[in-house]
Amino acid sequence: MEENSLIHINLEKQRLLKEKIEEATQELELVQQETLQFEAILRSHLSDLIIEEQELSVLYKELKKAKKLKRLQQKQKGKKLKISKELKIQQKEPLKIKDPEDEKERKRLYREAMLFSHPDKFSLDHEKIELTTEITTQLIELYKNGELQELKLFHLHIMSGNALAGDNLLPTTSLELAQKDKYLENKLKDLLEQLQAAKNKHTYKVLKEYKDPMSFLQELKEYYDDRIFKLKKRTRKA
Repeated sequence: MEENSLIHINLEKQRLLKEKIEEATQELELVQQETLQFEAILRSHLSDLIIEEQELSVLYKELKKAKKLKRLQQKQKGKKLKISKELKIQQKEPLKIKDPEDEKERKRLYREAMLFSHPDKFSLDHEKIELTTEITTQLIELYKNGELQELKLFHLHIMSGNALAGDNLLPTTSLELAQKDKYLENKLKDLLEQLQAAKNKHTYKVLKEYKDPMSFLQELKEYYDDRIFKLKKRTRKA
């Protein structure tokens, strides 16, 4: 009898936890949806600046890497050492496009994929920032030097979400009551942390706290103008 009573209490506790999880999930989805919609509007107004900034950022990282490797080799073999071709940043030949329609399609695919996977969208997730930086670096390389078909395939890979996919699988083993309680409690805690992080995201705060959220566009424009100006100075010798 006592055991049945404990089981009943556990089941009721789990029911309440599931309700809270459902509420938190719905609220999180709403916050994320509102944020994504607002960010999409902002990106549509700043797409050229966003793409230019990312291209310059990738170039700057390549220059820093090459400079570091050059210093290392000069230290090892002396200043007269010629850096091997593998370590040089090769000047890219102008992309020769015979068909203007192909060039138009290439540009469309590139811009769509770049805006979809830009690292700024994942500012709260350091692992995603590294991943998206790698993705956009590959995308720039394909856009400049790859075949149109290669770009189409990579565009599909990005837009399908596969390039950014994470392991979000839930446990599949059966859980005892006590274990399930713990699992639900942890899941709720994780959801609430995600919800708080989503509400703390700057663009969401702008959306909810600014009298005119679209005025944030000017702040972003000034940020990208300044960022691009500095990056151009750092990469002007490239």
